[in-house]
Amino acid sequence: MRLTDQQQRAIRDAARTRFGDDVRVYVFGSRTDDRARGGDIDLFVEADRPIPNRVETAARYEADLIRALGDRKIDIVVADPTVREKPIHRAARDEGIELT
Repeated sequence: MRLTDQQQRAIRDAARTRFGDDVRVYVFGSRTDDRARGGDIDLFVEADRPIPNRVETAARYEADLIRALGDRKIDIVVADPTVREKPIHRAARDEGIELT
């Protein structure tokens, strides 16, 4: 994965701060390919409980990440039990790397 341990920790810790300690965060897309170069950071955030103000919380999470990682393109997909399962959710889970 093309994220440092420090970057992974910042992503995971910010997600827990914004979405709760039980949230799961997956990195997917080009950042999981060690042979690729550049590219944005694609994140899938999944919670087992409904997230109040999901869109606002995701925006605040993105701002936290920009402060922690620098100004770069970050795509965030957030799912909770109120969100209907989409193909991107399955792909992120199946092909992504969970930050633990």
